[in-house]
Amino acid sequence: MSNENGKSYQDKRFGLSSWAVDNRATVMVLGILIALIGWNAYQSMPREAFPEVVTPEIFVSTVYPGNSPEDMEKLITRPLEKEIKTITGLDEVLSTSVQGYSTIDIKFDFSVEPSEALRKVKDAVDKAKA
Repeated sequence: MSNENGKSYQDKRFGLSSWAVDNRATVMVLGILIALIGWNAYQSMPREAFPEVVTPEIFVSTVYPGNSPEDMEKLITRPLEKEIKTITGLDEVLSTSVQGYSTIDIKFDFSVEPSEALRKVKDAVDKAKA
């Protein structure tokens, strides 16, 4: 083929897309086949409706009626936090102190067993009480 200047050029077509346009029925059958194989794989995949997830998280709550939030923090929360933060395997420690009540949320790494985490927290609380 040549253009108006007399130079020849090649017909540039992408082979795969040209083949797909020319063979529509084959492309549709392949698409449906891939969809059916995917659906079959999804249906045969093992899954659980409500998997058991054990998060190593422990809450320590203390009640000291009649004290202000500042006193709760100074007298109870901070000493407990100080001992708890010495525990290995901690991920996060969050505390809240309100009128006559404080709570400490202790989150451990997933490598720590929940029973081991509970034992460590009990030991730290006992040490802080002493």
